[in-house]
Amino acid sequence: MKIVRLLLLLSVVATFCSFKVTDAVTFSYIENYRDLSIIEMHRTGVPASITLAQAIHESASGTSNLASNSNNHFGIKCKTYWRGKSYYHKDDDLDTRGRLIESCFRAYDAVEDSFIDHSNFLKFSDHYQKLFNLSKMDYVGWAYGLKECGYATDTRYTQKLINIIKKYNLSVYDTWEDPRTWINK
Repeated sequence: MKIVRLLLLLSVVATFCSFKVTDAVTFSYIENYRDLSIIEMHRTGVPASITLAQAIHESASGTSNLASNSNNHFGIKCKTYWRGKSYYHKDDDLDTRGRLIESCFRAYDAVEDSFIDHSNFLKFSDHYQKLFNLSKMDYVGWAYGLKECGYATDTRYTQKLINIIKKYNLSVYDTWEDPRTWINK
């Protein structure tokens, strides 16, 4: 009987540990932040498809610990020059002995602030300037460029972004007008 209970407990734990974001959650996330991504594209030149794909990936469609506790939907770390709010979370930083330590991430009052800071982070950082020579329609070039510029440490980051863009047809938003102009039409 104890073995049966243990197996049942292990299966419940395994179910919760293998939580995967459903397409319904992701479609809802896209619906919620699509217009903001398009507005930011028109303001800064960062393709809406890239912004949405990064946010979906980095925040698990808004369900990650980092997104839930700090409104950081892009995994942007503090860096030495950050003067805003911060949130500490284990990610990929190691101490001198190779042990995982907490990393400092930017924290925001609202999700919208995270999207705006993401656009500004890319637009005004010398690190990412070469991306703005690409067309906002070239999401493949942007995905490769982000990885080359050091945005992420994951060796499969480029392909993950491209797959998200294709799966959810996010490139369509790169052609949309600024939603703020729709009111006047």
